[in-house]
Amino acid sequence: MRRDRLFLAATLTAIFSADLYFILLPKLRSVGRKSGHFCSCGPQNFSLPRHGGLATPQLSNWTSLPPLYDTTSGPDDGMSKLERLFSHPLYNIQTLELGPEERLLQTEQLMEYYRRKASRWERHMKIFREAAAESNISVTEHKVTFDPDASWVKFHLGINRYALYSRDDPAVPKLLKEMQSMTVISADYTQDEKALKGACDCTQVVKPSGHHLKLALKMQNFAKAMFKPMRQQRDEETPEDFFYFVDFQRHNAEIAAFHLDRILDFRRVPPVAGRLVNVTGEVLQVTHNEDLRGVFFTSPANNTCFFSKCLYVCKTEYAVCGSPDVLEGSLSAYLPGLSIAPRISIPNPWIRSYTFSGREEWEVNPFFCDTIKQMYPYNSGNRLLNIIDMSIFDFLIGNMDRHHYEIFTRFGDEGFLLHLDNARGFGRHSQDEMTILAPLSQCCMIKRSTLMRLQLLARREYKLSDVMRESLEGDPLQPILTEPHVLALDRRLQKVLRVVQRCVRRLGEDEVITNDFVKSTERPQTSTERKNVR
Repeated sequence: MRRDRLFLAATLTAIFSADLYFILLPKLRSVGRKSGHFCSCGPQNFSLPRHGGLATPQLSNWTSLPPLYDTTSGPDDGMSKLERLFSHPLYNIQTLELGPEERLLQTEQLMEYYRRKASRWERHMKIFREAAAESNISVTEHKVTFDPDASWVKFHLGINRYALYSRDDPAVPKLLKEMQSMTVISADYTQDEKALKGACDCTQVVKPSGHHLKLALKMQNFAKAMFKPMRQQRDEETPEDFFYFVDFQRHNAEIAAFHLDRILDFRRVPPVAGRLVNVTGEVLQVTHNEDLRGVFFTSPANNTCFFSKCLYVCKTEYAVCGSPDVLEGSLSAYLPGLSIAPRISIPNPWIRSYTFSGREEWEVNPFFCDTIKQMYPYNSGNRLLNIIDMSIFDFLIGNMDRHHYEIFTRFGDEGFLLHLDNARGFGRHSQDEMTILAPLSQCCMIKRSTLMRLQLLARREYKLSDVMRESLEGDPLQPILTEPHVLALDRRLQKVLRVVQRCVRRLGEDEVITNDFVKSTERPQTSTERKNVR
């Protein structure tokens, strides 16, 4: 009996000591650092010192963040919430002039590349017209011109080591408008679908590139965009029994993801616009691919439909249909070709198990991030912080399908991550999948600028759901998201901030909140060196 009491006393002492060390002491440290009042996010309260070539705002007392549904009135300056957000100092941080090594492409290099492509296209079309004339086949011809000042060319030239486009790039809104209305001169399968031709196994649980039809559309100024047709109505939620890897891909999720990425100031999603496409006049009649022509048919309801020919799905019941010819979808601007701007695809350390019962190490090991921090390229620089940015973005849109990420090889390990293929987002507004935030919750690290923008979007005058709703109103297919999906963004944002808050309480601000654009190192940094960088 006495031995049991001694054991109980020792256990309680150990628990109390752990509680004191891991919870109470960090709280006391943070209280000691507090100034006693909340520093608001107004312009007068920001200091913008230079750091690593960029201005980094100082952190406010973020734990005193006001409640989400604050009843105080916002500033009456006649600006909309979205305009006010993009006028905020956090969205107007001045960067140093970009040098040639910080740009993805040089003007002369890009012009020569696309002039060669335009000449090759003209030769191809000449041969095609001659062959069609010999076979008495009518060909729809469009006037085609390569314009060096086209918005898509400017977009490609604007890509740099920090983002796909600058905050005030006039080419992006112009490109969005052009994708919504410009004449389509050619339609074809995308390159990944062509690569799968003849190798598709329809017995597989997980198809090689997802469960979606995708087409590459070329415009009359040689712009190129990926078309993803509507597969699911906006008010339909992903069924609870669906695995994430067999979920539908949604065209409106691609559109909404672009707008959210811009609001978060990541600028890592290529421009995406909604469009109504005539699948007869803008796909069937302009394609030169006989395989694509062969998958068109007329449904019993007299609608024009098409499907993938054993590339993703092998049955006509998976086809998409116009009404009778018009079909809505998303158009995503293509990035520069791989031959001029190589990219590599890298497995996400927090990849999910694409089986019915398997689990990955990060799902069972809460200290998984400690291992990742010792591995190249996550042991120095920005790569791990960019992974955490991506996980926050995916959590907000509800995307569980981030198995790989891509980077431009030109920028090396310090380049940003491309947030591509977001069509499996916005599936269930009623569920917040906390495992998507595993990189944040396990690593307890976040960029200072990312945290400050999340704080800002939680304030009433910059409320995330309001600015998102306003941003989406500019798309011709509005409403892009149903109201429950829009409101879910506010709820998820609060959950992200709570995860960060728990990390700060446990480890302290200095360990959790990291200054942006850490310089790369030739060897892994020690904990002391990491502190000095922060």
